[in-house]
Amino acid sequence: MAMVSSRVTFLFLYLVFMLLIAQATAQPTFVYNNCDNKKGNYTNNSTYQQNINSLLSLLFSNTDNDYGFYNSSYGQNPDQVYAIGLCRGDIKPDACRSCLNYSRNSITQRCPNQKEAIEWYDECMLRYSYRSIFGIMETGPGISLLNNQNISSNVEAFNDELMNLFDKLRSQAAGGNSLRKYAAGNVSFSRNFQTIYALVQCTPDLSKLECENCLGDAFSRISQCCIGRRGGQVLYPSCKIRYELGQFYESTPPPPPPPPSPPPNSTTTTTSKGKSNTSLLIVLTVVPTVVFVLLIISVCAYLRLKKAKERVDNGPSCEDVEEIASQESLQFDFSTIKVATDNFSEASKLGQGGFGPVYRGRLSNGQDIAVKRLSRDSGQGDKEFKNEVLLVAKLQHRNLVRLLGFCLHRSERLLVYEFVPNASLDQFIFDPVKRANLDWDRRYKIVRGIARGILYLHEDSRLRIIHRDLKASNILLDEELNPKISDFGMARLFIVNQTQGSTSRIVGTYGYMAPEYAMHGQFSVKSDVFSFGVLLLEIVSGQKNNCFHHGQNTEDLLSYAWKNWNEGTISNIVDPSMRVGSGSDIMRCIHIALLCVQENAANRPTMNSVVVMLNSNSLTLPIPSHPASFMPPSFGSHMFLDFEYSSGVTESDKSKSIPEQASANATSMTAPYPR
Repeated sequence: MAMVSSRVTFLFLYLVFMLLIAQATAQPTFVYNNCDNKKGNYTNNSTYQQNINSLLSLLFSNTDNDYGFYNSSYGQNPDQVYAIGLCRGDIKPDACRSCLNYSRNSITQRCPNQKEAIEWYDECMLRYSYRSIFGIMETGPGISLLNNQNISSNVEAFNDELMNLFDKLRSQAAGGNSLRKYAAGNVSFSRNFQTIYALVQCTPDLSKLECENCLGDAFSRISQCCIGRRGGQVLYPSCKIRYELGQFYESTPPPPPPPPSPPPNSTTTTTSKGKSNTSLLIVLTVVPTVVFVLLIISVCAYLRLKKAKERVDNGPSCEDVEEIASQESLQFDFSTIKVATDNFSEASKLGQGGFGPVYRGRLSNGQDIAVKRLSRDSGQGDKEFKNEVLLVAKLQHRNLVRLLGFCLHRSERLLVYEFVPNASLDQFIFDPVKRANLDWDRRYKIVRGIARGILYLHEDSRLRIIHRDLKASNILLDEELNPKISDFGMARLFIVNQTQGSTSRIVGTYGYMAPEYAMHGQFSVKSDVFSFGVLLLEIVSGQKNNCFHHGQNTEDLLSYAWKNWNEGTISNIVDPSMRVGSGSDIMRCIHIALLCVQENAANRPTMNSVVVMLNSNSLTLPIPSHPASFMPPSFGSHMFLDFEYSSGVTESDKSKSIPEQASANATSMTAPYPR
């Protein structure tokens, strides 16, 4: 009997041991991969392939990296390879390296001969590229995954608690150090004490602001794909977020690595000799530092005084230089821009705006750029230049044009943007030939992209931005006709709890302005909502609001849309040259546009509501009231001019202000949506 008992015990222990081994060697859970064919291919047995193999075999060999982040490069240009490996913040070191080692074999099989690839598992992410990807916040390629099951009740409470939880975790993760930017937590949301579990993470080579921006973009993506579902996640190269109604992460993540050991001679003792050495060290450190700081302050004060006495033609003020120059990573050398634009030749010129001319250029690495050059005789560009540098540099979203940098050189002020090849939206929807190429599916995609970009400005970025000049010529289209909002010279920054502002300098483009702004200088997020409503009607109709024609009659587009919506003759509003898609979607868009252009700002929806309306056909829309009157009685149309041109970056009528009246001055994830 004892022998049988021993055998049973041995068998039980053997099975437990084998189970542990199987668990330790289990394959990681594959989620998604992307092989970027546009970035070029490499040939078999080439130097590039050898460098990939060498880099991936060495990348995870450093067992000191117990915090789960690995980045390294291998080889020399033009065959140098860069790679990043990141494990989920709660994954233990052995499991982390196991996942990454599995991925390094599978990624080259799934993406054979591609120079750039990325692969996500539930436990880790691995990517490599021919270009440097270290310390760069990127949200593409990406993917959204959602749980097919809906929340059965308390959907509103669920959404509120989820957003609050994400916001809390974003701050925690972004506040991490260069070793780990990760946070996880949970919150109860119903009377049944159901719990939402959520996790957010950034690659730790990002700055705090970059991590916040990346997660903010992911939150926006979640709000479009997954709100009301029992689970969802968004995966980007630089960050990830996920939530479920069941716990999917370890409650206690591995502890972060200990701080570096102090130098042997820095140990503080309690002896009098130790105290003396410490005091001497403090004196030798503090005194030179104080002297250096005083010297810097004196030099800066002298420069400011000199500028105040004699303003020579050397560029912006000292204050502007100091503030803008803090973005030193974005500064371009003037000679580089001259070479890129062929010395600002006429052949490189794309157009002319209130800011000045815009040129197309090409950098030495082959990247195409668009350069806005402030005219020397422009009296209105200094504030706009500073505004764009200090604001746009902090904004990162796929539906915002990307500011690559700027240049200050004597009297020259240059803004360098990504080049967007298909120019601006107005070049398509108002062109009788080109607009026929925009079928409804393309137009609907553009509408939703613009809405996502505005929502990011209003709610999802760390800064709350009011654009104040949204119009068709400030919406750029990339090679796939994805919209990118541009021209932030008029933008205004709100603090977190601020809801409204006012100004005596009213700027923007007539026809897109909300009435409270055009008449009284009052602006808010609802001002941008009004502009979006006008823009949406223009996209549907293919006609400008300020010169809308119907037969022999000329009237404003808003009134015409309102009249036909009331009379049930929606087809009169739709662009006849457009290949019509879903009639219900078009009718819904017109309905949403009329909600956005209501005269009373309080009656207009927020952009968050607009995004939900555009993505949910089951949501019942409220009945709009009469839209705002297009032409204030005391305003003449000759007062408003619009500078527009075809380019990668457009420029608005910044110098044309509109004065006020009487004023001369789930565990099981399905339905992926690749980005």
